[in-house]
Amino acid sequence: MTTPAPKGMILAAGLGMRLRPLTEHTPKALLTVGGRPLIDYSVEVLVRSGITDIVVNLHHLGDQIRRHLGGGERLGARIRYSEERPLLGSGGGIAHARPLLEGGTFVTLNADTIIDVDLAEVIDLHRRRGATATLVLRKDPRMEDYGLIHVDGAGRVRRFLDHLQAGAAGPLEPYMYTGVQVLEPRVFSYMENGRAFSMTADTYPAMLHAGEPIYGHPFGGVWLTVGTPEELERAQRWFDSRD
Repeated sequence: MTTPAPKGMILAAGLGMRLRPLTEHTPKALLTVGGRPLIDYSVEVLVRSGITDIVVNLHHLGDQIRRHLGGGERLGARIRYSEERPLLGSGGGIAHARPLLEGGTFVTLNADTIIDVDLAEVIDLHRRRGATATLVLRKDPRMEDYGLIHVDGAGRVRRFLDHLQAGAAGPLEPYMYTGVQVLEPRVFSYMENGRAFSMTADTYPAMLHAGEPIYGHPFGGVWLTVGTPEELERAQRWFDSRD
């Protein structure tokens, strides 16, 4: 039987509070970096890896994002939308989009992050491991500020923030989470639709304690987050340095 092509989801519903006043009248996903709206980079990394069926969640100034992306044809994708009223968080937003994501493996990433990861490679390893979830991880000087995720020698996540999996043994290597994850529909059994919740604070700890196979995929390429004015400036400097 043919394995269904993975779907993608771009999390674009955030309020962008730390970027105000820039985000008072423009959603964070449409702020320009390197001459393009941020969200275009997220669509591009999905399409480049063969993921063209994409869901975008919307809340703050969502109509602007919908007008910019349309049906996705311009970027080589088919884009559908999941409206959130009220805002549901990183986990609740995925649960709310379940009808658009079910049927097989799917990838989620943040609209405010520029990353050059090869998602096809991550998905291939995810499937060969039989993982329920695979998180793209990285080493970073700031990783303790973001929260540490520890993996064992086989790449399996054994400690997630302050939650240690029972029976975990041997040395564990610390990383930070980039916001990119590959998921199987089984994750929905750890989610409650209709309420706001976090993947990192709620879903992953529950999965870890239940013994679900969660793996990490170390990544050392370009990773630029744009959540503050300083990060926006840093990302623009990175693009300027390439000219």
